Amino acid sequence: MTIKVGDKIPQATFMTFTADGPAPLTAEDLTAGKTVALFALPGAFTPTCSAKHLPGFKAHAAELKAKGVDLIACVSVNDVFVMNAWGKSQDAGDDVLMLADGNGDFARAAGLDFDASKFGMGRRSQRYSMLIKDGVVSLLNVEQPGAFEVSSAEHLLGQLG
Repeated sequence: MTIKVGDKIPQATFMTFTADGPAPLTAEDLTAGKTVALFALPGAFTPTCSAKHLPGFKAHAAELKAKGVDLIACVSVNDVFVMNAWGKSQDAGDDVLMLADGNGDFARAAGLDFDASKFGMGRRSQRYSMLIKDGVVSLLNVEQPGAFEVSSAEHLLGQLG
């Protein structure tokens, strides 16, 4: 069953890369008491994800934060080392927290995974953005397969008024 507006986000543990190396971060700890703009994509270093999706959230980070977003997070079904390297290559810095959903547990629990085996990528996350307020989904924008429209930073900014 796919997550929807009004639902609490599913419990899962992401991996992040810290100054001390890889560290776990639960979905609950990520969102407790915060407004989080979370966007997901099929894979680090993939064309649309690298050319448009992540760069858009990086470019609009200050505007999102001015509209009440405490944290911007990017999640993908990649390992923590890949997400760290991709974040560095995209100069995500402190603007976008890179989250590894290495086994796809969060994508699966949210009902937002898909089978990309025909591309040699296994199970992946669909492309989407969501606004989470204190652990509850308040906006959800899921893309149609192959599209990049409603999950962009610009679209989310428009929804925030």
